[in-house]
Amino acid sequence: MLPDDTDLREGQGAGKRRRARRPVLRRDPKLYAGATKLIPKELHPWDEYGVAVLRGKILVGRLTFLSVKRHYQDLKKGAKRGLWFDPSRAEYIIEFFPKFLRHIRGEHTGKPIDLECWQQFWLAVQFGWRRTDGTRRFRQWYEEVARKNGKSTKLSGIGLHLSAFDGEPGAKVYTAATKLEQAKITHGDAELMVQFAPGLKRLFRSYRNRLFVPGTANEFVPLGADAKTLDGLDPHGALLDELHAHRTREMWDVIISAMGARREPMLTAITTAGFNQNGICYEQHQLLIDILEGRIVNDSVGGVIYTLDEGDDWTDERLWCKANPNLGVSIRLSYLREQVTLAQQIIGQQVNVLTKNLNIWCQQDDRWLDVKGVWDPCGEAFDIEMLTGRKCYGGLDLSTETDLTAYVLVFEPIPEDPLIYVLTWFFVPEANMDRRAKADRVAYPLWAASGALEATPGNVVDYERVRHVINESAERFDVQEIGYDPWNATHLVSQLINDGREMVKLAQNFGNLSAPTKRLEGLLLGKTLRHGGHPVLRWNAENVALLRDSNGNYRPHKGKSTERIDGIAALLNALNRLMAAIEELDDVNSAYESRGIRTT
Repeated sequence: MLPDDTDLREGQGAGKRRRARRPVLRRDPKLYAGATKLIPKELHPWDEYGVAVLRGKILVGRLTFLSVKRHYQDLKKGAKRGLWFDPSRAEYIIEFFPKFLRHIRGEHTGKPIDLECWQQFWLAVQFGWRRTDGTRRFRQWYEEVARKNGKSTKLSGIGLHLSAFDGEPGAKVYTAATKLEQAKITHGDAELMVQFAPGLKRLFRSYRNRLFVPGTANEFVPLGADAKTLDGLDPHGALLDELHAHRTREMWDVIISAMGARREPMLTAITTAGFNQNGICYEQHQLLIDILEGRIVNDSVGGVIYTLDEGDDWTDERLWCKANPNLGVSIRLSYLREQVTLAQQIIGQQVNVLTKNLNIWCQQDDRWLDVKGVWDPCGEAFDIEMLTGRKCYGGLDLSTETDLTAYVLVFEPIPEDPLIYVLTWFFVPEANMDRRAKADRVAYPLWAASGALEATPGNVVDYERVRHVINESAERFDVQEIGYDPWNATHLVSQLINDGREMVKLAQNFGNLSAPTKRLEGLLLGKTLRHGGHPVLRWNAENVALLRDSNGNYRPHKGKSTERIDGIAALLNALNRLMAAIEELDDVNSAYESRGIRTT
């Protein structure tokens, strides 16, 4: 129901519901015009959801509504195109889930999987529609919904059904992913379901991640795009979880072309939104929209997209159900509130929340920090002398000789003081400082006059001066290691190693920078970082844009950032070494404690 009529359940199976007194959300009258006339006289259990959507009793986005409307329009007019709906097929797949499948995680582990109304409806639509020859209508099914709405559970159930309960002799079903290891993880849910369900356990056998039915050619196996060969596939069914992670269309095309020998094959892709708007996922996203909006006709492609509408306020919790049909069941309202609050504080988190939690397609590059909201509150001044004797870790970003160079120290927390302190040095060539000030539109001369950065003589950064400052800091403070970007750093690093400095090369990739980037966010949000309000470092923080991958990793991207970010790059290199040292210490302490040796 609309959030103003009924509040959302806080947790799966919650009994009581609270009434939420909020303003009524207005619907688009043109979209809903005539919708109730499509409601058939004979209704089935899965129609509870579909009819409620048509009547506006359940708040959904425009694209979801169009998908529901398509089903009921085809019930009235589909016969002219050789389409008909078989309720028995719909009942068969819906009953399969609670009869044969069990939850494999959480408080409901081992209990039957009782489908929610919206899940029943879409399974009925996906499997109930037939063609004149009696085969299934939909050969491709594209479903887009936010994270934690039961995608993997549904996919595993569909895969098990197709591999042994769909009436296809020698059915071969594949769990497909970009990498075989990833496919094995998704496929593992299906294997666990077999172990938890007595009926399936008697039917299936498992061998090296391959489920098969003894005495038949029926099997359910994981498949990775990184396999040595994808030739020889004969899929009756294929499951693609998180299609947005596929950078190329290779896997999709191979499966589609291999399905030609089957009588009624089905490819099911269930995904969240992503960043790559030139890939196969966005192509299928747009194809379904074109079908729903009537620009093209394709009766073999079906699906649904759960997302917010254009112009919706993504911070309005009344609208979150548009992207999260399982809100209050498998995903908690309190969790979404926390995520959205975090995204309002850390701009870099917004893309992750918008794509993963609200299923909105975004551009990959985005601004990272709200400096006024989260950076400035950590700018309280501190006495540098208090850092003497405390272990610290360095970060170095040399950039180019004609641009900004940054050196940063981060000081580890101690029991008496849990804060992490940051000291920063910047260098710029004096000869082109005025030109750089105009190009970067910042006050390099004023910063140099105040001591916030050092202008070295000449038209390039004096690396000998940088070397002197680093060695001087190591004499004053307990510098353990210095992480550095290897680009353009060979000569200076060799000198520093000869000077006795412990230098650690850090390629500027996700593996080295994603964890420190997320750690810095946590320090800022928890106000456990003190950077002393350094003006150049603040300017750098304001400029950072992020580069993301499909696994939720992200790091600063110099090419996408609006201006210089050298100080932040150096800070993350330093945090990398601090985190490595703390992790190593934790490993040592655990080893001692496992032997009964006290470490404190």
